[in-house]
Amino acid sequence: MNDISLPKVHPSAVVDDRCEIGPGTRVWHFCHIMSGCRIGANCNLGQNVVVSPDVILGNNVKVQNNVSIYTGVVCEDDVFLGPSCVFTNVTNPRSAVPRRNQYEQTLVRKGATIGANATIVCGHTIGKYAFIGAGAVVTRDVPDYALVVGNPARHTGWMSEYGHPLEFNEDRKALCPESNEEYIIKDGRVEKL
Repeated sequence: MNDISLPKVHPSAVVDDRCEIGPGTRVWHFCHIMSGCRIGANCNLGQNVVVSPDVILGNNVKVQNNVSIYTGVVCEDDVFLGPSCVFTNVTNPRSAVPRRNQYEQTLVRKGATIGANATIVCGHTIGKYAFIGAGAVVTRDVPDYALVVGNPARHTGWMSEYGHPLEFNEDRKALCPESNEEYIIKDGRVEKL
């Protein structure tokens, strides 16, 4: 009998010693999960994903094909990492200069989405429910609910928790068309009411 609460790891995947993988998580073809990782419950790691040592992924994190998540990255619950997005972990890498003790932390807050082929330069925080457009290059912190696009990534709008653009009225309020949840913008920040 299959126990659906156990993690499912494809036979072609490599999982090193000292990894924690939560119940219900699926690790697909040709992944490499390195030592010291902590991967939460009900995550999905697509084909050819690399998770470097000591990375932390919360619960229900969706990682699409060909994503590299390097040491120093922490993703909170419900994060979506689009196909072929990548994180860096050293600001000034050189092949001949060892910098393993200089890894910078990158925090991806709850519910954030990072689009396909985006690059997240290390040392920054992606705010909760932020939306990073496909191909964007993030070189600074991203506020909660912000939509950023381009290279370098520029703030162009605000997104609901359901992933819809928010249009604010004269009262500085907006309504998500899918969830009917209300948001307010004040002092350049968005909050859900």
